Amino acid sequence: MADHQEASVTLPSDSASVSTARRYVAEVLSEWGLPDDADTADSVRLIVSELATNAVQHTFGQSPTFTVDVRLEREEWLRIGVTDSHPRWPKRLPAAVQQDNGRGMVIIRWLTAEAGGRLSVTPTEDGGKTVWIALPWTVGAGAPARTTTGC
Repeated sequence: MADHQEASVTLPSDSASVSTARRYVAEVLSEWGLPDDADTADSVRLIVSELATNAVQHTFGQSPTFTVDVRLEREEWLRIGVTDSHPRWPKRLPAAVQQDNGRGMVIIRWLTAEAGGRLSVTPTEDGGKTVWIALPWTVGAGAPARTTTGC
C-alpha cells in the first residue's frame, strides 16, 4: 500500500452537488476499505454534506465551483477538505442565535472531535479557503489511489 492515497472531485456550486459530493466520498472510502455501515462512514457522510452545503450556500455565488479532496496518509489519518474561492471563513454562531440554519460548523466540530479528529481552515492561493477535517483511520485499506478531477 502506498503511504499516501488521494482522490478529488470538483463540482458546480449548486445544491444538487451536495449529494454528489457525499456519494463520491462514500465510494472512495468504500474502495479504501471503510465499510458503508461503519459509524465513521456515517459521520464522514454528514460532515461532507455540511461542508459542501456551506461551500454552496455561504459563498454568495462568488465561488462557481467547489472541490472535495480526500486523502489517506500512511493509513493513519483520513483528511477531507472542501475548497471554495470565497474569502469568507466559516464562523460558529453563538448558541443564543435563533436561526433555522447556521449550525453546520457546530455539527462538523462535534462529529470531528467525537471521532478523535481535528478541524482546520487554510487559505488558498486564489484568496479562498479549504476547510479540513482530519480523522484517525482505523481501517486497513488496500485499494489503489484514485484521482478524479470532475464529476
